[in-house]
Amino acid sequence: MFANCANRNGPSAKPMKTIILVDTDVLIDAGRGIPEAASCLQQIERHAILGISVVTQMELFIGCESKAELRTTERFLQRFRIIKLNEVISDIAVRLLRRYRLSHNLKIADGLIAATAISGKTPFVTKNQGDYHFIKGLRLLSYPCHLEDLRT
Repeated sequence: MFANCANRNGPSAKPMKTIILVDTDVLIDAGRGIPEAASCLQQIERHAILGISVVTQMELFIGCESKAELRTTERFLQRFRIIKLNEVISDIAVRLLRRYRLSHNLKIADGLIAATAISGKTPFVTKNQGDYHFIKGLRLLSYPCHLEDLRT
């Protein structure tokens, strides 16, 4: 859908960069100054477009304890392409929850974020690999990020 989109300006045009979806936990680590998270985001920016689900945006806003923190978070998120929910993402999320809620304790937010990545065929970086590794069709990238993983 939005990953590996070709530039439609003709045969000599360069292809657009891939979006790599980043999970909330990586952004929280970056906000806490954890070097691996900051390095991961920098590596992604060199090779792809940073993306997040709107669910991640909402999770970060919920974590803010003051208007100043909210403003700082809003400025930080300007680096990211925010992918909004739509009917396709919603349908995939329902299917994931039906399949994995009881067997793997998949949470609603995680299901929506995974569905966002699946719907766009977008690689996904998360620190919590255990929350997602069982989801078929989800392309998980390792964390901390490794350059070879980002060459998509």
